[in-house]
Amino acid sequence: MPASNLRLKPTTNHQPPPPNAVNPFALDAAAQARSAPSPLPANPGYSTLNTAKLAPDQDPGHSAGTDPESPKDLHRPILQSMPDTRQQSFDEIYGPPENFLEIEVRSPRTHGMGRNMYTDYEIMCRTNIPAFKLRQSSVRRRYSDFEYFRDILERESARVTIPPLPGKVFTNRFSDDVIEGRRAGLEKFLKIVVGHPLLQTGSKVLAAFVQDPNWDRNAW
Repeated sequence: MPASNLRLKPTTNHQPPPPNAVNPFALDAAAQARSAPSPLPANPGYSTLNTAKLAPDQDPGHSAGTDPESPKDLHRPILQSMPDTRQQSFDEIYGPPENFLEIEVRSPRTHGMGRNMYTDYEIMCRTNIPAFKLRQSSVRRRYSDFEYFRDILERESARVTIPPLPGKVFTNRFSDDVIEGRRAGLEKFLKIVVGHPLLQTGSKVLAAFVQDPNWDRNAW
């Protein structure tokens, strides 16, 4: 038989797969599908943010011919409309109070020689109370003047208890310690008396004793 007429039959027998055979390519595709991340579920409560920039004529917050105001510009009218309370607080704190009264007994001086020696004291008064004629005054009084003044107050104001004066001193009465102790006692007495509202309005001798340099104890 001639060689050109020979037909070789394939040696491999191709048979159709059995009906229950498993396709390995299908298994690989299923595994890849299970391992892939699942898409996020759509949330009906949120909408997609549109980051597209509107044109000036499409922006409802943009007025024609004007630029949008900065936060600083928005707050400026509010700050300008607020009252300036710092100056008021400064005046209230450091300004003079409605009614004030300051009394100071100071600068003791000793005069004379021998049995005629005596010590007087300066009374400084600063006030804006109408019962006093002067806003600031300075007079000098000796201890015996305070004694007369206290007696007159007791006669004028029977309803007010007048505080006592510092006691008399019979030895070393011109020493520095004795004079300073008496000065402090006279100042304490005068502050109580002058600060009493009934004496301020009802006493005739009070303002004169504190402010009149020509006060005469014999005139009362």
